[in-house]
Amino acid sequence: MSSIEIISKIEALKEWETILEEAKAEVESLKDTIKKEMDSRGVEELEAGQYIARFTTVISNRLDTTALKRENAALYQRYLKQSTSRRFSIA
Repeated sequence: MSSIEIISKIEALKEWETILEEAKAEVESLKDTIKKEMDSRGVEELEAGQYIARFTTVISNRLDTTALKRENAALYQRYLKQSTSRRFSIA
């Protein structure tokens, strides 16, 4: 692939990334509007035509790795697992 083709691909990628970010923002805005309506009605489930929207509270338990590292560094190190990943970026 020539340098001109690579530049063209990068420019197209940047345009699509912008479109994607705008779409994500619109999706979040629509979700927020629906969630606010559900909150105002005091419901966790809302039927609208053929759709059912759910906005529920989920409780999860997560390990506080910062506290574990601070209070028992040896145990933290014992179970620390290294991983490798590859990342793509354009500056």
